[in-house]
Amino acid sequence: MNTNTILLLLFSIVIAVGLSYFQYFYKAKKSMINTFLAFLRFISILCILLLLINPIISSKTFEIIKTPLVVAVDNSSSISYLKANTVSQELHKKIKDNTGLNNKFEILSYRFDSTVALDEAFDYKGKQTNIAQVASTLKSTNKNQKFPTILISDGNQTTGSDYVFGFDENNKVYPLVLGDTTQYLDVKIEQVNVNKYAFHKNKFPVEVFLNYSGTKNIQTSFTISQGNTTIVKQNVRFSASKKSEILHLLLPAEKVGLQVFNATITTLENEKNTYNNQRKFAVEIIDQKTEVGIVSTINHPDLGALKRSIQSNVSRKVSIVKPKDIKDLSNYNVLILYQPNAEFKSVFEANKNLKINTWIITGNTTDFNFLNQIQNTLTFKMTSQKEDYLATYNAQFNLFAIDNFGFDTFPPLENPFGSVTVNQNASILLSSRIRNVETNLPLFILSDNQGTRNAYLLGENTWKWRAKNYLDKKSFEEYDLFIDKTIQFLASNDSKKSLIVNHERFYNSGDALEITAQYFNKNYELDEKARLTIAVSNIKTKEVKKYDLLRDSNAFKVNLDGLSSGKYAFTVRELNSNASYSNSFEILDFDIEKQFVNPNLNQLNQLASQTKGTVFMPNQVDQLIDTLLEDKEYQPIQKAIVKNTPLIDWIWLLILLAISLSVEWFVRKYNGLL
Repeated sequence: MNTNTILLLLFSIVIAVGLSYFQYFYKAKKSMINTFLAFLRFISILCILLLLINPIISSKTFEIIKTPLVVAVDNSSSISYLKANTVSQELHKKIKDNTGLNNKFEILSYRFDSTVALDEAFDYKGKQTNIAQVASTLKSTNKNQKFPTILISDGNQTTGSDYVFGFDENNKVYPLVLGDTTQYLDVKIEQVNVNKYAFHKNKFPVEVFLNYSGTKNIQTSFTISQGNTTIVKQNVRFSASKKSEILHLLLPAEKVGLQVFNATITTLENEKNTYNNQRKFAVEIIDQKTEVGIVSTINHPDLGALKRSIQSNVSRKVSIVKPKDIKDLSNYNVLILYQPNAEFKSVFEANKNLKINTWIITGNTTDFNFLNQIQNTLTFKMTSQKEDYLATYNAQFNLFAIDNFGFDTFPPLENPFGSVTVNQNASILLSSRIRNVETNLPLFILSDNQGTRNAYLLGENTWKWRAKNYLDKKSFEEYDLFIDKTIQFLASNDSKKSLIVNHERFYNSGDALEITAQYFNKNYELDEKARLTIAVSNIKTKEVKKYDLLRDSNAFKVNLDGLSSGKYAFTVRELNSNASYSNSFEILDFDIEKQFVNPNLNQLNQLASQTKGTVFMPNQVDQLIDTLLEDKEYQPIQKAIVKNTPLIDWIWLLILLAISLSVEWFVRKYNGLL
């Protein structure tokens, strides 16, 4: 307190004494009652004056700040597979209960597998190991602190970034290695890379990484099979100098649907772990079969050229028909209407309900008045004069990827001379020019409006384009690809559905199994108040589990982690509208944590070297404890805490004031002094 405050306190005492004396002793008889009442009045007045002055009272306390000692314990199932779970718990208990460490450090126990938690409940059932997540968590929770970390782990990480450089290099990490470090002979399938989808009748690539641990020269047999059928078989040799092999294979997509394959590597040598000798993977084979109907009332070389180009993709089937010969228009996925006239009226009328995507090709025999009546995408004002139109490629076209493989050099197409007006949103792939004069009119135009897709090619004799492409490149491939991409664009349909569910057809056991869904109202607006549920049924056991989908940003999500391997059918239902979506998925039996026979000692050594720590074995835990106790870098810090408290915050002073006033009033009342 400063001098002014002390003087005010002394002055308050004087005032309290003076007023008490004047009240009970001035011109009054001295008695025990008056003396007691004067004392109470002195206390009351002094308390009031002290509250008015409100001096600041300072107090100092001391606190011991200990350095954190992080003990991160690997809780993944690989620890139990390596038969080190008991050792892990013993090591943790010995460190946690050490008196010296507790006196020097604040011990924090973390459990980690795919996630990290400040917890000591170890069950060693984690399906993934993410040591990099430990590094990230420690950096965020212990900012600007220097502390040691004990990593009780086998060092085998199955997900996440490289943990060696994830830890702060200024904070020492001491790995305690779990598992047998003796090197055993082992061959394993490290990884299989494959696309999730492939097209029927095509071949799809598979990339396989094979690893070998050992010093002997050995020969292995690698196979890929489906059921009892062997699809690929190949011998692979390993040696002390050749520890890995990458295989690039092409497998045939012969069956439609989800196809599960089994990759296996075998050897005549004895192995400690054979679980990692096989790996299941799955590919969904999509039947891209598209029925294309070329409708025409005339014979023209364009028809044959179109048919050959389209059928260069084995997934396409083409029929050339006349309008009057079509029995059921719904048999077709895409319609090519070649030079339509009044005879096409039945086709257009039937397609009003079916809404099959169409490609209209015009020419010298086209009835443009009929086209103006039957469609509204383009308006034609044509003359009877014929004209040759050359093509100019539009580099800004973006409905699908197509390169300019020579459009500007192709022969001209014939079409009546006139003007063409585009009435709807459309993208021009090719514009026309007459000789070297740009007409600013479309030659090949595509549109996508409210889920309906259409294409217009304004000219005949495209067979000459195909022939020119062959003369230039000795192949029809580029032109046929151009036609195939056009058909693929028209065969796709992006019409809106009220309930859209996103999921995979198969998952590996241990992977995150999430299904997301969106529900749209009648105006195709995302309905955030939708009530979505999912019923998941195991096809083999018939066991059904039901879950609610929870709102997450712009979708609803459900997490189905914990399901065992097998095939499942599921139905997502919106309870208010009763809209539903049903499908199935399969969980492949694959546990990545079973792939290891040894701890990753090399990576743990790198981590220790990077952070200036040391690697210890389980039988060296006492040396680890001594190292931490002897390290002068980590010392408890005594911290002084000064607390300034205003006197008005003292509740006892208010209580004392209330008591003194109350007692004084009762004593005066009792003695008849009021």
